[in-house]
Amino acid sequence: MKAIITDRNYIAQKAQEKIDENDAFRSYLQKMDSNDLDEKVHAINEIITPQIDCTVCGACCRQLMINVTEQEKIKVASHLNITPQEFKEKFLEESMQGKLIMGSIPCHFLADSKCTVYENRFTECRAFPHLHEANFKGRLFGTLIHYAMCPIIYNVVEELKVEVGFRE
Repeated sequence: MKAIITDRNYIAQKAQEKIDENDAFRSYLQKMDSNDLDEKVHAINEIITPQIDCTVCGACCRQLMINVTEQEKIKVASHLNITPQEFKEKFLEESMQGKLIMGSIPCHFLADSKCTVYENRFTECRAFPHLHEANFKGRLFGTLIHYAMCPIIYNVVEELKVEVGFRE
């Protein structure tokens, strides 16, 4: 396994250079068995993720909008000692379908690249970048959208290219 790269400027530059390569890689992975691919991604992710300190980066908190459940709204409101209604009015927007969405980018709760409600953070925040979940192939397009932003995704994808024989 190569050295872990965390320099976001370098990652963003490489992402631009590798647009065609990543499109070809996406096509290449479509031929693979989904379960086998998930096993490979999970194994690589388990090695790479602990080596990257997300609090140094915080890019996902600066760039992603997330959904918030009713239960999460109540839990974080309680943590902040405000009512769920106050929380909704101050921090959330409601989609046309009635879903609650974090109402700003960057996230209201980001300070110095750290989450100020970390222990109570939302499910989508806990799960990002979703590399531990099943159906990597089904989420590949979305994963590659965040390839330029997230050092974990960048390093997992680059190692996966080697692991599956796409690139030496």
